[in-house]
This record gives sequence, C-alpha cells and structure tokens, in this order.
Amino acid sequence: MSLIVVAALVAIILSLLSGVVYIDFLKKKMFGQSIRDCAPESHAKKSGTPTTGGVFIVGSSLIGAIISLIMAQKLTTSACLLLMTFVFFMFAGLMDDILKIKNHHNEGLTPRAKLFLQVAIALLPALYMTFTGATYIDFGQIHFDLGYFYPLFAIFTIVGVSNAVNLTDGLDGLAASNITISLIACIIISVLTGNNDIAIISAAIAGASAGFLYFNKYPAKVFMGDTGSLALGGVLGAIAIMGKFELWLIPIGFIYMSETLSVMLQVASFKLTGKRIFRMTPIHHHFELGGWKETKVVAVFTAVTILFSILAVVLFWYLSR
Repeated sequence: MSLIVVAALVAIILSLLSGVVYIDFLKKKMFGQSIRDCAPESHAKKSGTPTTGGVFIVGSSLIGAIISLIMAQKLTTSACLLLMTFVFFMFAGLMDDILKIKNHHNEGLTPRAKLFLQVAIALLPALYMTFTGATYIDFGQIHFDLGYFYPLFAIFTIVGVSNAVNLTDGLDGLAASNITISLIACIIISVLTGNNDIAIISAAIAGASAGFLYFNKYPAKVFMGDTGSLALGGVLGAIAIMGKFELWLIPIGFIYMSETLSVMLQVASFKLTGKRIFRMTPIHHHFELGGWKETKVVAVFTAVTILFSILAVVLFWYLSR
C-alpha cells in the first residue's frame, strides 16, 4: 500500500516540476491549440493556449510507476504491457496534435487513420489477455466466458474509452479532474482484487493527472491535447481490461459515456428528423450554452464522477465478498 502512495507522490511532484519547464518550452515554440469552429464563441479566446501537455502527464506517470514497481518487485509482463499501451496511445495523440499545430487548424489525423492506430494499440492488451486465458467477465457473482470473442470486446472497450475521454476534454480541467477520480476508483478495486501492479500504475497516472490539473484548471495555462486525452482514455480502458473489472467502467466512466452518447444522439436525431436534441455536443457545451459557467460545469461533472465512482467501489466490494 505504501508503494502505491509513493507512485502517486513521485508522479504528482514530477508533473508539477516538469509542467513548468514544458509549458515554457511550448510557449517558446508556439505550440498552441486551434479551437474547433463548432465550439462556443466564448472559447475563441483560448486559441493559442499551449497544447500537448499529455507529454508530461505520461512522462511523470512512467517514472513514478516504474520506480514503485521495481521497489515492490511487481514489474511484471502485464505491468510493462500496460505502460507500453499508455505510451503508444500518447504517441498516436501526439501525431494528431502535431498535425493540428502545423496546419493551424483543429484537424489532424483522419478519423480512419486515428481509429486504425487506436485499434492496433488496443490489440496488445486484448491479445495478451486472450493468450493468457483471461477471456471471462465477472460482475459480482455473474461469470461468463467470451472465448475468442473477447479480443473484440477488449478492443471496443479500450478504443471506446479512449475516444470518450477525448470528447470529454473540452473544458479547462474537465478531463483531468474526472480521470483522476476514475483512476482512484481503479486503485481501490485493484487493491481489493490483489492486482497491486495495476494499482501502482493507476496511482502514478492519477498523481500525474492531478499535477497537470494545477496548470489546466480555469483559466488553463496548457491543454493536454489528444496527446493526453487519447492516452488517458486508452490506459483507463486497458486498466479495466487487465484488472478484470471491465463492466465497472460503466459507473466509473459515466461522464465519458454521457459525453459520447450525447454526440451519437445528436447526430442520429439531426439525420433522422432534422432537429437537434441538445444546444451543442458534447453535452458539456449544452450546459455552457444554457448559461452555466465553465467552472460550474466542471465542478458538477466531477461531482457526478465522484458519486458514481464511490457507488462502483462500494458495490464491487459488496458483490465480491
């Protein structure tokens, strides 16, 4: 348990220290964010804010995790694979962000190219779990084996969560605050199931995300970019897959699911009826255009994640007794 705390503390300290240096570097190189044309008008002032902050989230997480894993003698194959997945998702997001910066527009990789990279990366943990025979899903006393269909389920979960967190990253501090809470829930569940290596990694990423939040809270000094959001979402999905609590991502990731569903419903409604359900999607923009301040949206959404994460942890503990 103490090394879980060490991982978090090392990561948060490194995130705070490296953040200062990295943001200064981004400002000098003018690596600024381009704002989507379809975002609320109030977001126009954010154009030019340094982006790719996910680099120091991932870097700080890796150092904190590896130090603690070595000290705990838990640098296992699954732990290494999980960290590799995290890094690969970061590079996929970084490619997307660099193209946006070079083109001075909020369009990077094509949707097809981005999806191809995400699926290719998600194959790593999906196939590993399949080859080790961990193709079952547990939910309390319910147990069923997906067999050779498990890789499809795992890839869908990891890629889906990666994109969902990416959609959530639309307000200052929104994705960082929610992912920190989600990862704390993952730490507790991993400890309860004896997956201390996954708990250590989750703690390191939670710590680095909390450190990043210091710079990303309103008004943001830096954005994580797809570099951070794709990586954080991808590793959250991979943590649930490798920790064998896949279905518990539903309550833990309730906000990310809501953001994704709002976009899907909006598109479907407009194509079928020509009418919109929400003022704007993802749904955090709907509340913004309804008069909520950005800070209020972030606070309420984070509170919802806290409540659903507590519910998930309590139910997991109760059903697993």
